[in-house]
Amino acid sequence: MAVAYRVRALALRKTKLGESDLIITLLAEDGSQIRAVAKGARKMKSRIGSRLEPYSVADLMLSPGRSLEIVTEVEMITSHDALRSDYDRLRAAAVVADFLDKVSVEGQAESRTFALSTTTLDVMETADVADLPLLVVAFLAKGMAMHGYRPALTACACCAAATVPEDTRFSLSAGGVLCPACAGQDSSVVRTAPDVPVVLGALLGAKLADVSALGVPSDLTHDALILMKAFVTYHVPARMKALDAYTREG
Repeated sequence: MAVAYRVRALALRKTKLGESDLIITLLAEDGSQIRAVAKGARKMKSRIGSRLEPYSVADLMLSPGRSLEIVTEVEMITSHDALRSDYDRLRAAAVVADFLDKVSVEGQAESRTFALSTTTLDVMETADVADLPLLVVAFLAKGMAMHGYRPALTACACCAAATVPEDTRFSLSAGGVLCPACAGQDSSVVRTAPDVPVVLGALLGAKLADVSALGVPSDLTHDALILMKAFVTYHVPARMKALDAYTREG
């Protein structure tokens, strides 16, 4: 007999099912992905649906189903309402959720991802709007690092030789800056501003709450965002529409 269990999770997205149900994609506290059916969640009187809006954190009681889990109870922990009511915050939070939806895997734990994600959303909820793009860059850099793609930013990613700051080239495949010799042999190389690797290094070493204090200019933030988009796109085998839209509109 299937046994119900409790899990704390972050709601990433919801999909309509039938006339009144929802399929909720969740990031569990251990970093694994869970897909669950919330029966009747679209009905006017349902209390479950309102507690499983994207970006909300909740404690859930789940019962194992044939292909999807079944939501039986939901206790709200953090609603993150401000992320859904403000357009700029919504766009930034959507990048976080879309990234997590694409990189998290059912039954595969990465516990650091949950803490990174909820902390990022907490900070995004109260940060100045002007700081949101840099928070997106910080989240993507840290998220990629946690999944084995920490960029090499201080020496050539291929041979560890010194790089030329005036001609900064980043290898998407090798995941880092390259020296002139190695750059000529790599078809995945993209050029970027000399200070972008410095910014990424600072973001990787900073707490999310301290990102705004770094004082990164908006044009340099944009360059770092474009590079991170290319890096993520190269290694994540799924299109991330939210990230595409964020870099296009930003």
